[in-house]
Amino acid sequence: MGTKRWSKGDRSGGHPGGKLAGDGFTLIELMIVLTIVAILVSIALPIADSAILRAREAVLKSNLHTLRTLIDHYTADKRKAPQTLDDLVSAGYLRALPKDPITNETDWQIVMEEASMFPDQLELGIYDVRSSSEAISSEGTPYSEW
Repeated sequence: MGTKRWSKGDRSGGHPGGKLAGDGFTLIELMIVLTIVAILVSIALPIADSAILRAREAVLKSNLHTLRTLIDHYTADKRKAPQTLDDLVSAGYLRALPKDPITNETDWQIVMEEASMFPDQLELGIYDVRSSSEAISSEGTPYSEW
């Protein structure tokens, strides 16, 4: 009735084109697929790297803002500026000192004040904090100047 019957010399198994279902891919087909995958990966990697850098820079900005705000709060509350960043932790302003996401260390560069920030301040200390990284940001400025 219109169905092809399998004969002794026919290895097609009734499949169109005369190929067996388990023949697999040719070498050229595999090479084309691998080339396409390599092209896609080469496009995706720079995009992923720039996204990771932007995320690290956003965390750095957030950490710097938090540390600067807490230095001001500490100075206003205690009427003296912190002498080290660990003073913020021991006084309960921070649970732990955050890591610089660029250097992946807690090696912040501190700036000591030359004059008091508040009129009733009794002792000078840390005025500002910066990243200790000398690398250049995506904005074109060194992280240590943020």
